[in-house]
Amino acid sequence: MTTQLRTFDLTDEELALVPTDEEVQFYAEHGWYLSKKLFTDEEIDTLVSASEAYYAGHRDRTLPSHPARLAYWTPEKGDVQRHNDYVHYEDDTLGAILRKPLLGAVAARLAEAEEIRVFQSTLIYKQPKPDEVTNIVPWHFDKHYWSTSTSEKMLTAFIPFHDCPEEMGTITMVDGSHLWKEIGDNDTTNRHFAERDRSELDQMLEDNAAFNNVEVRKVPMEIPKGHVSFHHCKTYHGSGANVSDRPRRAISLHLQDGDNAYRDFRTSDGSPVNYNHDFLVRKTEAGTPDYADPEYCPVTWKS
Repeated sequence: MTTQLRTFDLTDEELALVPTDEEVQFYAEHGWYLSKKLFTDEEIDTLVSASEAYYAGHRDRTLPSHPARLAYWTPEKGDVQRHNDYVHYEDDTLGAILRKPLLGAVAARLAEAEEIRVFQSTLIYKQPKPDEVTNIVPWHFDKHYWSTSTSEKMLTAFIPFHDCPEEMGTITMVDGSHLWKEIGDNDTTNRHFAERDRSELDQMLEDNAAFNNVEVRKVPMEIPKGHVSFHHCKTYHGSGANVSDRPRRAISLHLQDGDNAYRDFRTSDGSPVNYNHDFLVRKTEAGTPDYADPEYCPVTWKS
């Protein structure tokens, strides 16, 4: 049964942009979904200008600390692929657009959830440099890095700031991979892809496909300006080189359903696994990190 939306929260024009029952079923079967046009050209252009100001040093507020695994590009790091986490927190203009209720409503339909909260946002800038090794994002799925989250419904909205064809190194999905049974070692799979060898991750994808007796079907997401690519937290995805003559600009907006909460997760030697939130968000009455902290994880949709 799909989640019902309150019609008074969206205009008639916006309701027409929410996934149909057939599209929700497609997402359930394939693990990805390309939306209709959710953002106006003006909103996308504002994301571009706000991101340029951000890169130039503008902040409406700053993180109180920088956890060890924080992605946080600064100019002295050079012409590598840029990743900056928590831009929805540090920049009010970016945050306001990312909290657009329509975006949350689409995510709620796909996840079949009554509430959607921001989990993380990452501003990304992929240089138009075909040989830049940091531009290659190897195969992975996001739930590996969210081991301290209880939810299996989390999803990501990939929001490019322009038409995003395959030549720009668009995000590419492995069709239906969210339904695979996984083989692997928790001690390695919870490590971020930036900390692992690319060939190891390529082999992991092939091994998991063989274990599930399926072929790897890769689907490059050709995303028109204002449209959004969504994928399930267990859908394998990656991206290739930007062989175009312009940078690929985007935000990966990671979203959590309202039932998601922190859980203790440890490796085989008993060492705790941490997410960056664990050092930033407020604590619950039980003393655990609160993944519903409105400062870092604001609600974007509630039915």
